[in-house]
Amino acid sequence: MTNKEKYRLFCEKEKTVPIFSQAWWLDSVAGDSWDVCLVEDGEGIVASMPYATKKQYGLTLLSHPLLTQNLGPWIKPSKAKYNKMLSQQKKWMQELIDQLPEYDYFSQSWHYSQTNWLPFYWRGFEQTTRYTYVIEDLSNLDKVFGNFHSSYRNKVRKAEKIVTILKDMEAEGFYEINKKTFLRQGVDVPYSKLFFLKHDNALANRKSRMIFYAIDSDENVHSALYLTWDNMSSYVHMAGEDPKFRSSGAGIFLIWEAIKYTKNILNLNKFDFEGSTIESVEKVRRDCGALQKPYFTVTHKPSKIVKTMFFLKKAIKG
Repeated sequence: MTNKEKYRLFCEKEKTVPIFSQAWWLDSVAGDSWDVCLVEDGEGIVASMPYATKKQYGLTLLSHPLLTQNLGPWIKPSKAKYNKMLSQQKKWMQELIDQLPEYDYFSQSWHYSQTNWLPFYWRGFEQTTRYTYVIEDLSNLDKVFGNFHSSYRNKVRKAEKIVTILKDMEAEGFYEINKKTFLRQGVDVPYSKLFFLKHDNALANRKSRMIFYAIDSDENVHSALYLTWDNMSSYVHMAGEDPKFRSSGAGIFLIWEAIKYTKNILNLNKFDFEGSTIESVEKVRRDCGALQKPYFTVTHKPSKIVKTMFFLKKAIKG
């Protein structure tokens, strides 16, 4: 069996592999342009690291596919003593690195649960700390709502009088309102409609998504939220908002409904906002009572050409 064939079977039974590293997810967003490094012992797979390959300007890049928050290594949970656990991680991570194909540039953002990147540092990789925002305990929804900023609780109450929250929005309709958010910011949508619909179909077939939307009495869609989930958490995968109705508070109302859906329907206890480096977006996550969770973006530039390109880019930025 190839590594991909082994990994497909492994993902079907291992509940702690994040959704973004699942084989079916990578099929959706990367097609055939992905593979995986595996470490095995007598009990099966103990470490894995999928990667997507892209060719650009004659260079080989190992980086994230579109709409994929994190990749990076998965390490089998261990009950060993702390020093032995770190020793195992070092051994397994170095074996993963050794299996990578030749490349000019490597970049992966890890899941925040992976906190030990030292084995990569010792092999010449670099790291940048980024943040996602997570509500870690949904057991008491009154407490969760109480942790919303008072202005956000008021927005929810205001929106309840203006819009109704519905589920199962058609994928094409979501793409159109999602596109409006990018257009308002003056940027192109980073993925095509065809790509999005293929990705949505994969998620729908896996029963791993729900599209919420807020609609008023005149059937105007104010906002929409695309929720995904795995066995550990739900994720705010995408969102969209009609600029004409931004003042209705529907976006915050949708977040609150998605949180309740996560707890009451999915029986999950974590809600991940898929963090953002955009300052205004970060504020929304924080004011919804979510906790800041650091995660690593790990990079490697063995190519002199890539190193020069990054140096010039940095110099131009000043």
